[in-house]
Amino acid sequence: MVDPLADVVTLLQPKPTFSKAVSAAGPWRVRRKEAGQPFYCVILDGSSRMQTNGEAPITLESGDFILIPEAFDFTMSGLVEVPDDAPDSLPAAMPDGRFRLGTIDAPADVEYLIGHCAFGSPDADLLVSLLPRIVLVRGERRLATLVELLRDESRAQRPARDVVLAHLLELLFIEALRSTGTAASPGLVRGLTDARLALALRQMHASPEKPWTVVELAKIAALSRSVFFERFSRAVGVAPMEYLLSWRMALARRLLRGKDMGVATVAGRVGYSSASAFSVAFARHVGMPPTQFRDA
Repeated sequence: MVDPLADVVTLLQPKPTFSKAVSAAGPWRVRRKEAGQPFYCVILDGSSRMQTNGEAPITLESGDFILIPEAFDFTMSGLVEVPDDAPDSLPAAMPDGRFRLGTIDAPADVEYLIGHCAFGSPDADLLVSLLPRIVLVRGERRLATLVELLRDESRAQRPARDVVLAHLLELLFIEALRSTGTAASPGLVRGLTDARLALALRQMHASPEKPWTVVELAKIAALSRSVFFERFSRAVGVAPMEYLLSWRMALARRLLRGKDMGVATVAGRVGYSSASAFSVAFARHVGMPPTQFRDA
């Protein structure tokens, strides 16, 4: 069976770039500005507070996992209030390879693993728009295990290390995204939790070359056209045809990059009856004609 979530994560090509283990005690706070990097954190023990991308602060407890596919800024702190004008805490490297924040010689209030990764796909911006803005999963030990494996592998120099890291990170993303369920913000994950909408989403991914209409997709979902349109737009965050266009353009970019297909062939593979119609749609969506994109 076609799995749209696996399709998107596979195309994203997530790769680990940085991870570390941190413990903290007493009053502490760290603030970071990011350039839209994917960011994750798992709380191994204790509690912490996090605020990211202008959202309301979240109190994280032991076993919680948070994934932000596109982080622009975040603040982490202990539960003890720190004045706004106080300097941020500087992490101290410990002999065991971990880092310490706040009071060095006191028992830790919190221990967590934190990390960044990068998306290898040049279409990352397009694909990330299909995912929830923030994924918060509670009580899923499978995620903590995966992150521990990722951290252990990143520090070792075993054979095929890069291959193992890539697969672990892919598993981590899929496990986190599918665990969030109906609590996810609008996006592909939330759409897939609706059994009716999932039927239509799977058909879009399985057969992007078909000339789908809202009426046909509504029939697959066994809903009226108006109910399907409203339900899809609310859950996924975009209208059905807008989602289909985004997915077709992501596939078209991948096929064009392979340089072994002509524009007309790619057009047919993503649902366009003519190369000219596809070229117009591609240029409008991507900002350049497909021939220029392929030769770039």
